[in-house]
Amino acid sequence: MRIAQRAQRVEPFYVMELAKAASAMAEQAREGDRAMIYLNIGEPDFTAPPAVMAAAERAIRGGRSQYTQAMGLPALREAISGWYAARFGLNIDPARIVVTAGASAALQLACLALIEAGDEVLMPDPSYPCNRQFVQAAEGRAVLIPSGPEQRFQLSAQQVEAAWSGATRGVLLASPSNPTGTSIARDELERIARFVRSRQGITLVDEIYLGLSYEEAYGHSALGLPDGLGDEVISINSFSKYFNMTGWRLGWLVLPPALVPAVERLAQNLFICASTIAQHAALACFEPDSLAEYERRRHEFKARRDYFIPELNRLGLTVPVMPDGAFYAWADVTGLCQRWGVPPAGARPDEGGSWALAFELMKRCQLATTPGRDFGLAAPGRYLRFSTANAMAQLQEAVARLEHAL
Repeated sequence: MRIAQRAQRVEPFYVMELAKAASAMAEQAREGDRAMIYLNIGEPDFTAPPAVMAAAERAIRGGRSQYTQAMGLPALREAISGWYAARFGLNIDPARIVVTAGASAALQLACLALIEAGDEVLMPDPSYPCNRQFVQAAEGRAVLIPSGPEQRFQLSAQQVEAAWSGATRGVLLASPSNPTGTSIARDELERIARFVRSRQGITLVDEIYLGLSYEEAYGHSALGLPDGLGDEVISINSFSKYFNMTGWRLGWLVLPPALVPAVERLAQNLFICASTIAQHAALACFEPDSLAEYERRRHEFKARRDYFIPELNRLGLTVPVMPDGAFYAWADVTGLCQRWGVPPAGARPDEGGSWALAFELMKRCQLATTPGRDFGLAAPGRYLRFSTANAMAQLQEAVARLEHAL
């Protein structure tokens, strides 16, 4: 059978190989052995709050499961608009909001609407691997630009300007970022957007962790950029992270008005609509009790960050930039690799460095983590991603195991 080139160009999601190994090791554990602690999964340990569950049940009992408009329930688009107004002081026209089948569908729709074959899209290295695959699926090419701790693992306007070529279509940023949990400073983001505008390019910003921002200096949306720049940004968001609805597969786009008709046509043909039950349930996310619960949980995520990052630093797994959002720790494990005799990263993704260290941590500490291989090419063997989405007790046990092993 002949497989299309676009499918063959999609790289494996290497972290899934490690996840399978962790599961196999956990299954083989003898009675009395320590249970595996999974700090490799970027998923909140909280589920949807009671009001959201109840809204889904009411929708099912009431038979409200027919297709919605391709753009989503009008009431849900209004509610999302109201959230931007209340949380960020932004006046976002609901007509610019498209409800999608998760942030993945949002990215796919945006890339298909904007990227032609051969177009290049600039992205930081490290960055979430699936984002570049959406560019590739639209026949574009993701250009990864090494972005180190000195710039918060984010692109700078200077880098964007230096890398821009005749083939460049725009930039795809993430703020806060997976895997680093860092955001782009507002003035730097503005400089990037201004330059992209001057080149008639596109600025896409993955903001799915925006609700989980912990520092006032960074907790802002690109949609609020001045001089009309925010109106030109394509913002991708999701109900998965801040709203704790990972498996419900619901997200949204905020688009420039001129782009809405094209994305609507694509959505009609590719998805028909997002899950109707999930949309009715998501309306309850914006009820006062739900919003209060989300804020309580956000403070809990911050408390986990404030505990876990200093502990990693104390143990020599240095986190060079304190994450200002999301629930990740991007740790430099060079010192630990040397201490444990782990060979440097090789040419293959399953050789040395943080990849090999991740297996050592599973064996020595029964601790599953995510090596840097998936997130870029600049220094994949140097970094390891820890998820702090787990309960505090699990994070404390993980620290105790690390300390014992060291």
